[in-house]
Amino acid sequence: MLVLSFIALVLGTAAGGGAFALEAPKRLRLKRLLTVLALALGALSGIFAIIGGATSGEQGQSWMPAPWIIAMTGLYAVLCGGPFTEAVFARARTEHAGETDRDPSPLKGGLWIGLLERTAIIVSLWAGWPEGIAVVMAIKGLGRFAELKDTVAAEQFILGTFSSGLTALAGYGLGVALLGQPLVQ
Repeated sequence: MLVLSFIALVLGTAAGGGAFALEAPKRLRLKRLLTVLALALGALSGIFAIIGGATSGEQGQSWMPAPWIIAMTGLYAVLCGGPFTEAVFARARTEHAGETDRDPSPLKGGLWIGLLERTAIIVSLWAGWPEGIAVVMAIKGLGRFAELKDTVAAEQFILGTFSSGLTALAGYGLGVALLGQPLVQ
């Protein structure tokens, strides 16, 4: 099951690469670099999971050092979130293909906000403070409040927040599974 989770995340990240066709060349290079890094990290994680069997068989015993798992899953969540979110945006754009006056990216700075958002979410979870997710969402909502009167911006905000947050949660869940701990206590 763990290996299937890694495969699904890597495929989701790869699918996000197709959303880059509409981007400006400068942002395109950065996003492609992040995608390549995310795919490499995902592949490395999958290889470790397959070779090592994920755990040594005993509950709470892992075959990889905990700091490596935390760093690896944190980087994976942060880097995979952008391509996955772009794939979600691309899918949403196909639903509005006939609208010519629609700005495909009304919210500026989303790439960096997303990187910071996913970092804050996964750090909060690894620190044992899940309430930090609410703080991150509140800060993000307050920072974008004036821009959310536009329906296109509101739609992008919601799609971006959910897809970005879910990627961070998936990275944390994979890390917990690699550590051999139960997901729910």
